Amino acid sequence: MSALVLLVIDDEPQVRRFLRSSLAPTDYKLIEAATGEAGLAEAASKRPDVILLDLGLPDLDGIEVTRRLREWTQTPIIILSARGQDPDKIAALDAGADDYLTKPFSLPELLARIRVAGRHAEQLGDKKDAIFTLGDLRIDLASRVVTVSGSEVRLTPIEYRLLTTLARKAGRVLTYQQLLKDVWGPRYATQKQYLHVYMGHLRNKLEHDPAKPRFLVTEPGVGYRLKLE
Repeated sequence: MSALVLLVIDDEPQVRRFLRSSLAPTDYKLIEAATGEAGLAEAASKRPDVILLDLGLPDLDGIEVTRRLREWTQTPIIILSARGQDPDKIAALDAGADDYLTKPFSLPELLARIRVAGRHAEQLGDKKDAIFTLGDLRIDLASRVVTVSGSEVRLTPIEYRLLTTLARKAGRVLTYQQLLKDVWGPRYATQKQYLHVYMGHLRNKLEHDPAKPRFLVTEPGVGYRLKLE
């Protein structure tokens, strides 16, 4: 298996230096870019497995870089930014980012997020697979059958749509607005109560301990994620 290729797009030399030295002992190969335009060019020519992207770039805002990347690639994007407010996180995730870490961040957490993104990258080439499995959770997308530990779980149409929306982007944070639009439609984009209620139903049916979910986790103030690890 070849080494995972990471593209870091960040104009701060100290951040790139930190990542370079921290990732040196790992199997990851690092590519660096100091501007948004340079990062877009590197992404197109080098085709990295995961992109680490700062929002405060000197030429393009990171949100715009994310949008432009999403026009042609589904490569996982992890935002690394000093902007820690919920609106910034939501804007980045709505633009197509997969994850968001606020600076300063710990190296172990970054490595964990990279591992999740790496697994996501591996799944991108297998979109036609009709079976999704995660632990003892199994979703047969062709027959619309969901099982936990081998036992079938009966879901309503809305519950099933919510689960498969999360499963198709497993490991990625989906904002409340994204989920409401995808599952209920654009008219319901502000109706968070629908989402909270149905997420509770799903957890009661799929999690061994709904109060401590293993799979269907909350990203406070942002949205939900189907956790891969």
